[in-house]
Amino acid sequence: VELKNGRHARAAKHFIIAAKLGHDGSLRTLKDWYRFGLVSKENFAAALRGHQAAVDATKSPQREAAEAFQRRHGLHAAAQASTTSLKRNPEYRE
Repeated sequence: VELKNGRHARAAKHFIIAAKLGHDGSLRTLKDWYRFGLVSKENFAAALRGHQAAVDATKSPQREAAEAFQRRHGLHAAAQASTTSLKRNPEYRE
């Protein structure tokens, strides 16, 4: 919404917040914006550190065991295929 209204700096702040909470799509957007000079190196670095911290916080032995179980039993590929088909939907928003 902020982008459509021409408030690029405010939109960048929203993407930075989302990236720091672990949202992959926001981090990818910020990476592109950084490459084009739309986001400062400091802001991108902060978002990247925050994203990594959020991803690390979700790791646990139980989660890793569940993922290993899914891979062993072919459930991991099915979950990925389901997500891939969902992303092909034109109304899907990451």
